[in-house]
This record gives sequence, structure tokens and C-alpha cells, in this order.
Amino acid sequence: MDIHSKETRSFNMSRIKSKNTKPEVLVRKYLFSLGLRFRINVTTLPGKPDIVLPKYKTIIFVHGCFWHGHENCKRAQLPKTRTEWWASKISANKIRDAYNIQKLIELGWSVITIWECQLNKADDHLKEIVDSIRIGC
Repeated sequence: MDIHSKETRSFNMSRIKSKNTKPEVLVRKYLFSLGLRFRINVTTLPGKPDIVLPKYKTIIFVHGCFWHGHENCKRAQLPKTRTEWWASKISANKIRDAYNIQKLIELGWSVITIWECQLNKADDHLKEIVDSIRIGC
């Protein structure tokens, strides 16, 4: 049973962004500051990747821990209400993510997933990612 009315829940859910989230913007600013150029939300690729680095044939997904079901992450805990619905929703998201990643790999792309919780230590983690992108080229 939901504690909010249908209208209130609809309003709350409409405020959740799917692109240009704070974690995505943080990663993009970091990449741009290092001189890496990229495209965002490319609709012609499976999964509409958050960041595409064509020069390096690399894709970066910036995933929210809750929405994408980050394993063993405290941010990915299911709500106490409508648990079955949320479990089904997150499970479907994970299946879709795996499918899209596989398709991108089959197309010859390297795929990197950055989790929202990893951005707490952003500088070190992002530096490692950029180093791996540049080495892979």
C-alpha cells in the first residue's frame, strides 16, 4: 500500500530525471576538463548511452544505484512499500542493462559502468577510468 495518493506519487515520480543527473554532469565535467570530447545520450546506440567517446570507441553509463540495482550497495535498498513491484521493476532494469551492454560489446564498443556511490571518491575513481580509456586506445 502506497502512503501517497496517486496524484502525489505521479508528481514525485515526474521529478526524477533520466538524463543530465548530478552524477552524469560530474563525470562529464571531469572528462571535459581533461580534454576528452564526447557525445551524450546517443539514441542510435543500444541503451542510449550516457556518454560516448567515439575516438576511444568507449561508452560510459553512469548508473544510479537504486534504479539499476547495484549489488550490495546501501543506496539500492528497496522501499518498504510495494516491495514486489519495485523488485520486478529493478530486475527488469538490470536485464535491460545487461542486454544493452552485450549489444554494444558485439558492436565493438568498450563499456564502462560508473555507479553513483563510486562518485563519493570521484577524483581517484575517475582518474583510473580515464587512464584505462587512454591506455585502451
